[in-house]
Amino acid sequence: MALIGVDEGSELALDLRLEAVHEGILVSGTVVAPIRGECGRCLKPLAYDQEVDVQELFYYEDAESFEEEEEQRRIEQDSIDLEPALRDAVVTTLPFQPVCREDCKGLCSECGASLEEDPEHHHEVVDPRWAALAGLAGMTAEAATSTESDEREES
Repeated sequence: MALIGVDEGSELALDLRLEAVHEGILVSGTVVAPIRGECGRCLKPLAYDQEVDVQELFYYEDAESFEEEEEQRRIEQDSIDLEPALRDAVVTTLPFQPVCREDCKGLCSECGASLEEDPEHHHEVVDPRWAALAGLAGMTAEAATSTESDEREES
């Protein structure tokens, strides 16, 4: 599943104007699409409606233009396929990293616990560069304890 998007088969609210121009048909207006996904930080579900402005020119089949053929939308057999143009317009407005709130704390990177539910959550962080010295310090403390107990036994 994608992090965020429009579910296939979702109904869109369209307010479009189609104008005949010299090169083809100019489609302009707005589309409102139901957006579904999950927060990129805490993975909670997201659902909202996104309103997007649309402006797309559909070229007549026999029209010549300077753009590459693949990038042009064409009128084919007196029909316009709006789906690709609307999909492109909506998808380009979607956030790359969707969040439920701007201040969402997300999940713990160590264990996955929700930092929203437990803001004091943390793990003991051991710097691997000092781990050997920490082990040596533990051995030194044990040696000091055993030396003290040996001295007590001798007295």
